[in-house]
Amino acid sequence: MMRFHNPLLVVTDMNRTLEFYQKVLGLDVVVDFGANKTLTGGLCLQTLETWRDFISTDAIVFGGNDGEVYFEEDDFDGFIRRLETLDVEYVHPVKEHAWGQRVVRFYDPDRHMIEVGEDMKVVCKRFLDSGMTVEQTAERMDVPVDAVYEYTR
Repeated sequence: MMRFHNPLLVVTDMNRTLEFYQKVLGLDVVVDFGANKTLTGGLCLQTLETWRDFISTDAIVFGGNDGEVYFEEDDFDGFIRRLETLDVEYVHPVKEHAWGQRVVRFYDPDRHMIEVGEDMKVVCKRFLDSGMTVEQTAERMDVPVDAVYEYTR
């Protein structure tokens, strides 16, 4: 049976990249194979040198803006305050999507795009706490009413 295991990012400098993911996103190494490391959450990093050997080509392009690694954060405001103290290259500042979720996108050292979004349960709670009804929240988030109840469990 086919099963998806982990996303893998190729990196030019493993130490620099590890420092970035630890400092910016709070991830730690959980499996260390030297040239390949798995971080908390399942994100894998592979050295450029070994990747070239694996795929038998030097035709590797970084920074294509054609994908991202996505994270959600319960304390989005706290994360943004901390992010502002770090040296990151933003794709865009914090913005709010039509369904109410706030997100920020930035690059890692090899220009892999990272998105950190406000946890959807927190978005739902924010709307309900502002006085919106379940039905209004569902309409605002463009989700079924049942999803609002699910988010609030």
